[in-house]
Amino acid sequence: MATITFDTLKFVEKLKAAGVSDLQAKAESEALQEALGTAEMATKHDIERVESQLREMKAEINGKLTLVQWMLALIVVAEVVPLLGKLFSHVV
Repeated sequence: MATITFDTLKFVEKLKAAGVSDLQAKAESEALQEALGTAEMATKHDIERVESQLREMKAEINGKLTLVQWMLALIVVAEVVPLLGKLFSHVV
């Protein structure tokens, strides 16, 4: 994870130019710097790693889903074939 770079002097100067007092501008700058210092930003590498993990999980889930579909199909066949046998044995 990467941290955010923050130019406190430029921030204070912009606040002062907008009419904020020097003391208030410095306090806001320090508060924002603290908040940004504790925040973590995901890097491009972090995002690519998570995307790769998601692709792997998706492939695994798709494989399991296919297995479940086949199992359900076998259960349906196992239940329907005897019923069809009984149905057609009464028809003849």
